[in-house]
Amino acid sequence: MRFELPRGLAASRLAACARAVWLALVLAAMGAAAAAQTAASAPAPDAPASAASAPVAEPAQTAEPDEPPTAGQLADPWERFNRAMFAVNEVLDADLIYPLTSAYVGLVPQLVRLGVSNVFNNAEDLWSAVNNLLQGKFEQSIAMTFRFAWNSTFGLAGILDMATELGIERTPEDFGQTLGAWGMKPGPYLVLPFFGPSTVRDALGLPLDIAASPAYGINQGSFRPVTTVLQILDARSQFLDATRALDALALDKYSFVRDAFLSRRLRMVYDGNPPEDNPIEPPAKPGQ
Repeated sequence: MRFELPRGLAASRLAACARAVWLALVLAAMGAAAAAQTAASAPAPDAPASAASAPVAEPAQTAEPDEPPTAGQLADPWERFNRAMFAVNEVLDADLIYPLTSAYVGLVPQLVRLGVSNVFNNAEDLWSAVNNLLQGKFEQSIAMTFRFAWNSTFGLAGILDMATELGIERTPEDFGQTLGAWGMKPGPYLVLPFFGPSTVRDALGLPLDIAASPAYGINQGSFRPVTTVLQILDARSQFLDATRALDALALDKYSFVRDAFLSRRLRMVYDGNPPEDNPIEPPAKPGQ
């Protein structure tokens, strides 16, 4: 006799497992952050008596004063937690997402991967049209709506990007940008489990962005995991070369990613024309 759980109960248990995994990641990151803070605050061991009695040479020159914190550092008051969560995400990427993405790129022809990207971009164009409308960008909203309708009709459900060939460029927008256009400040920098770099403002807009994503736009729940995994692999595959370059060049990968993300989001909110008092740029030194 075969026993099966009711669909509702199975779904609820899957959701509970997902919440438990997310909570475990958060607790692990908080534990790592607490351990790092304890280690940083621990007193240094006493120096040997001979070293303590040795004469100390006078410095040849007066030490330079400490550099003022950069705007990226000022926007990151939760740096200890964020660094711990960044490390967790790095392990997740190195052990799971990166190998799967490399296999996806190696096994799937480039032309097929381009079609997959076009399908996801086409679905996102509709959500961008909504956000352009909410921001009062009526011309861009109409253009993105036309892109979606044209590519869905004549581009084989978005596999072919026919609208770009007509000169109608994409102007992607998400709800975090909409909140910024409405005047909401970004708030502190925040590294989310799995999703990576964000801010408090973007994190508040993330649930709506997820609900409007192609994976969740499909009503068939049984097919949703396939589209979710495929969307993750498609997004990650576009940054494989950038990841290799970053690993080779960045002295502090966390700081580089944080500053690049904050600067990029600032330009996106202001459509490439941020205010002159750019809060992401470090403050100028006196006399400059």
